[in-house]
Amino acid sequence: MTPGAARGWAVRAVDVAAAGLLVVSGYVHLDLYRHGYRSIHDVGVAFAVQAAGSFAVAALLLVSLAVAGSPVLRLGAAALAAGALVGFVLSRTVGVFGFEERGLQPSPQALVSVLAEGALLVLLAGLALAWVRQSGGRRSR
Repeated sequence: MTPGAARGWAVRAVDVAAAGLLVVSGYVHLDLYRHGYRSIHDVGVAFAVQAAGSFAVAALLLVSLAVAGSPVLRLGAAALAAGALVGFVLSRTVGVFGFEERGLQPSPQALVSVLAEGALLVLLAGLALAWVRQSGGRRSR
């Protein structure tokens, strides 16, 4: 296998893993929405949007495998994960739309979600770093 082919497979593996982590995050948000968060004004809508966005981007990442993935979709995946983590931190510090939680409650969903979103950001940051190293920081023309 040539180095270029190996990189192509590695990028595809990252996209599959990213899609899987998005599905986990989306499922947790959907589960929490279905089991009580839908009744929390504004927060319920945010959980439904997070779940739908996660499932949609995960599906698009998998569909895009045929054309070596999409940096825009990876950026969208990172934005979803980062947004969820920011919401998590805000809900435990200053509150979100007047809604506050403590610690890793609800358990185990909060921990599963934080781990999936954190892993997704680390994975995509690693791919971006590898790209920067490969290109030497130069822009292609």
